Amino acid sequence: MRSLRTLRDGATYHVTSKIDHDDMSLLEPRFKALFLSFVKKAKRKFNFQLWDFCIMGNHIHFLIKPSESGSLSKIMQWIKCNFAKSWNKMNGRKGHVWGERFYSRIINGMKDFLRAREYIAENPVKAGLAERAAEWMFGSLYHRLHRMTSLLDDVDAVSDTFDGAEL
Repeated sequence: MRSLRTLRDGATYHVTSKIDHDDMSLLEPRFKALFLSFVKKAKRKFNFQLWDFCIMGNHIHFLIKPSESGSLSKIMQWIKCNFAKSWNKMNGRKGHVWGERFYSRIINGMKDFLRAREYIAENPVKAGLAERAAEWMFGSLYHRLHRMTSLLDDVDAVSDTFDGAEL
């Protein structure tokens, strides 16, 4: 039996999810763009805050805060399920696209938030896919620098999120 996910009202989470068998199903830019289109639809449907993201060839990262009445699990289920249906249809396949359930951890304070942002941004650099994080088209830093911010929430307001927690 799997362990229960740790959830907390008002929490911000670093979320990661991997493609089944580490397949590179997200490798092509059109599949990364498709995935982001479902994230955008999910934002309208579930009204969550997204501060950072990175879409790699076989996994994704989010820095996300569900709305007060929102459910992290429902958000991720909706995004992953709808992406998988479309990906399967486009590729003439059936079955699982995603591997195990998504991983999430609660962000504890501003220092943790900043470390998570750096980790997410540097993911493509560490993987040798970009020389600088700002060059990765499927990461939030690139989107912010190119004013493609329809997916992203304002990080200037994030200090209110931690209500005096460790800075």
